[in-house]
Amino acid sequence: MTTTTVRHPDAPATTAAVRARQLTKIYGSGSAAVPALHGVTTSFARAEFTAIMGPSGSGKSTLMHCLAGLDAPTDGQVWLGETEISALGDDALTRLRRERVGFVFQAFNLVPTMTAAQNISLPLRLAGKRPDQGWLGQVVETLGLADRLAHRPSELSGGQQQRVAVARALLTRPDVLFADEPTGALDSRTSAEMLHFLRASVQDLGQTIVMVTHDPGAAAYADRVVLLADGVVAGEIVSPTADSVLDALRGLGA
Repeated sequence: MTTTTVRHPDAPATTAAVRARQLTKIYGSGSAAVPALHGVTTSFARAEFTAIMGPSGSGKSTLMHCLAGLDAPTDGQVWLGETEISALGDDALTRLRRERVGFVFQAFNLVPTMTAAQNISLPLRLAGKRPDQGWLGQVVETLGLADRLAHRPSELSGGQQQRVAVARALLTRPDVLFADEPTGALDSRTSAEMLHFLRASVQDLGQTIVMVTHDPGAAAYADRVVLLADGVVAGEIVSPTADSVLDALRGLGA
């Protein structure tokens, strides 16, 4: 049986990288309304790797998109550090996503005509900024990309492409790195490689990561798993294993 121990959203900002209070999301209106989240209250600590899991339709991707500022909640509040992002206008929200949020998509989203190095630095170049060479070197070294920087995406394996996507997201030093099914398009070997590097970015670089996944094995790399069911927080697992996650998901009917 999984114990529900949700951190209070008003915990000191020094401990919470991102938090939500009474978050509700409804798609559509009237008879066509589809509720995705029902008053979700949760928080995610700094320098922690958290997986969000639940049955299909539980609201896990919607929660992550609201936390990352990619989708606006119908009601409730979201904070990134001390900034209430649910109260920001479009321009301020765009700047916040560019400067303080990293997002790794399952499809990589690399520019095929650019080298790995150019893809990694692209967001900063678009913002008119130069990368911090020391930080760039540390990210590249941690992700094992030093000998692949001159290669274009077509010359890289799936795992290497995904690492380039992670490096690109890390280069801006985001408050939180969000990852949407980051291993969904990878085989088992490259999935393990990818998860190892996400784990390393937390341990070696102090990064905060929030990952949506359906894979108990992937969730076992996290420090904590937040479980959703029917749009509400159904519990959490601290120091998860693949077996403990699988048992919890069975309990939710997944």
